[in-house]
Amino acid sequence: NVRDAGISVCCGGILGLGEKDTDRVGLIHVLATLPEHPESVPINALVSVDGTPLGDDDDISGVDAFDMARMIATARIVMPRTMVRLSAGRLSFSDAEQFMMFNAGANSIFNGDKLLTTDNPDFGKDQALFEKLGFVGKPAHKGPMPSPHEEQGGVVITKVVHQQQQYA
Repeated sequence: NVRDAGISVCCGGILGLGEKDTDRVGLIHVLATLPEHPESVPINALVSVDGTPLGDDDDISGVDAFDMARMIATARIVMPRTMVRLSAGRLSFSDAEQFMMFNAGANSIFNGDKLLTTDNPDFGKDQALFEKLGFVGKPAHKGPMPSPHEEQGGVVITKVVHQQQQYA
């Protein structure tokens, strides 16, 4: 219904809420088996905020760069045309860790000084990081750019038509 209204679908998850690996797999499975993949899948690391239930919870485990890279790589493999966004929590990762996440398949960030509730890297800092890594950004509000391999016909992206579940 959202797409029928001309709205792009953005749906992702936050790692570090105390979830299990099976919960992470479940999130990717649900998104990848939708009739059409979301245009955007943000992968976030929990940013603890003091004074909130999760900010004060010592039992919530931290998320490391490898957790993020695994989630990003899995999303990239099963949703190849989706913008997989390295999102909240980027401030807690080094440039090298973010580079690993981009190489795992992240092809988008949210930029600007603030996300909904937490700080985000300064725009100039992001530009410097992209220059350092040799990345070139695409214009905002444009869909994913096909990879050179896809343009040369080495990869064919197909749309799966959802079939009604048949019950006996």
